[in-house]
Amino acid sequence: MPQWAHLGLGLSLALLLLAGTAPAGGADIDWWENASLYQIYPRSFQDSDGDGIGDLKGIASRLSYLKEIGITATWLSPIFTSPMADFGYDISNFYDIDPIFGTLADFDELITMAKSLGVKIILDFVPNHSSDENEWFAKSVNREEGYDDFYVWDDGKLNPETGEREAPSNWVSVFGGPMWTWNEQRKQYFLHQFLDKQPDLNFNNPMVREHMLDVLKFWLDRGVDGFRIDAVPHIYEYRFANGSYPDEPISGWSSDPESYDYLDHIYTKDQPATVDLMYEWRAFLDAYRVENGGESRVILAEAYSSVETLSAYFGNGTHQGSQLPMNFQLMYLSGYSTARDVVGSIDYWMNTMWKEHQTANWVVGNHDNDRVANRMGAHKVDLLNVIVNALPGASVTYYGEEIGMSNVEVQCTGDDCEPRDPERTPMQWNSERNAGFSEGDTTWLPLSPEYERYNVQAERRVSRSSLNIFKGLQELKSSSAFLAVKEEGGFSYEAVTEQVLQIIRTNKHSEEYRILVNMGNNMEMIDGLGTKTYEYVLVTAYSTHYAG
Repeated sequence: MPQWAHLGLGLSLALLLLAGTAPAGGADIDWWENASLYQIYPRSFQDSDGDGIGDLKGIASRLSYLKEIGITATWLSPIFTSPMADFGYDISNFYDIDPIFGTLADFDELITMAKSLGVKIILDFVPNHSSDENEWFAKSVNREEGYDDFYVWDDGKLNPETGEREAPSNWVSVFGGPMWTWNEQRKQYFLHQFLDKQPDLNFNNPMVREHMLDVLKFWLDRGVDGFRIDAVPHIYEYRFANGSYPDEPISGWSSDPESYDYLDHIYTKDQPATVDLMYEWRAFLDAYRVENGGESRVILAEAYSSVETLSAYFGNGTHQGSQLPMNFQLMYLSGYSTARDVVGSIDYWMNTMWKEHQTANWVVGNHDNDRVANRMGAHKVDLLNVIVNALPGASVTYYGEEIGMSNVEVQCTGDDCEPRDPERTPMQWNSERNAGFSEGDTTWLPLSPEYERYNVQAERRVSRSSLNIFKGLQELKSSSAFLAVKEEGGFSYEAVTEQVLQIIRTNKHSEEYRILVNMGNNMEMIDGLGTKTYEYVLVTAYSTHYAG
């Protein structure tokens, strides 16, 4: 390779290999530190029985695909018994599978197959709340012994002017409207940080924490490799010593009093007790490993919180918490983001998390946000996949991003309208009927009109397709240079121009990969690439270069 290179229009990158003679070496790292994680939305991955809804048997039938593309572990969005007020994030039985997805026997078969393939299974664990149809809530409403304060209950307060009973505080729920709802049978308010169909469990009650440890053990005993903890910041709330709840201050971010953004959530998010709970659960998982053997069981913590808070969730030097407090910084990039913007997003994490803990993870997307093709443009899907897999640490990919799936327009009206449906549509396996997702007459959400172009079968046959670029990246993650991430000088990143991002991965002995990403929409010429001899080993469809 010469000391200059042209980087083509739109997205262009080159991965470059330096061949040397010295043996390679790398510090030992646990499996999750360099993992390729993959989120499956079960309703949309594969339907096995023709009802148009994905299920566990369908997922099991596609596990070999995950192995093919280099996935270390897959986490499943909720599959537990649920009335589906919030698509499974309202759990009525933490110990069983919802019939929509199958049975416990189906789950056990999935685990067996996953272990035979070497693919780890992580479950979406929702501890902050249950469904109001959970038997625990019914017992709490009835004040049954042991369940009286299983949820957060309060008498409310009397308005001094009207004498009428009002909610205990002004808190607003994440989905809008009051965070407190009156229960006529119990004659008290109950707290729900989300829907009123999702009453919050009271983690100040030791019995609640014991129940949740029992839930974790139940699924660990069935062979799962970890848990993605949903809505971590919301588990605890602040309460005055006299038992009352403080009002939250107005944020100035919204003029709508019914909007979650109307208040600054200083009393209902990221409380110190939540950090301690992460340590408690990590200690439980570590003790389980000591007793039962096997590899580390992991905790992914979903927390849209400051990096300082995420650092506390990871550990404090004395206690260990979530191995993977999820990093959403790169999801805020847009089609207008420059290389310098990307470096800023990377620095935000690395200046705290890598400096203090030598850990990193990078999330591409999820079931609550637009797909990359819609956030950044279809021609930049490969760009983000390259960045998150080239940076040190674990990558988290939402199903379908590896083939460039985009949002699908979904018609909805009234109560049936779910604004997050466009990014939850069925996986596109081939160009046949229903994209190979289902043999039924209909699918629970419509298919993309572009599925004949963007699908697994078609992209397997195209050398520079998004799918094959993704697979090539996973192969590189197991290389000596990528595994030397904790060695001094094992990686670097910088914006070499306003639009061109460079990432270097090296073991300092025998391998060095130089990754160049053009964030702009014009040709870029880069000078001064050094005197080393490189060859192109992976190039995207937008690159002007060829392998070799």
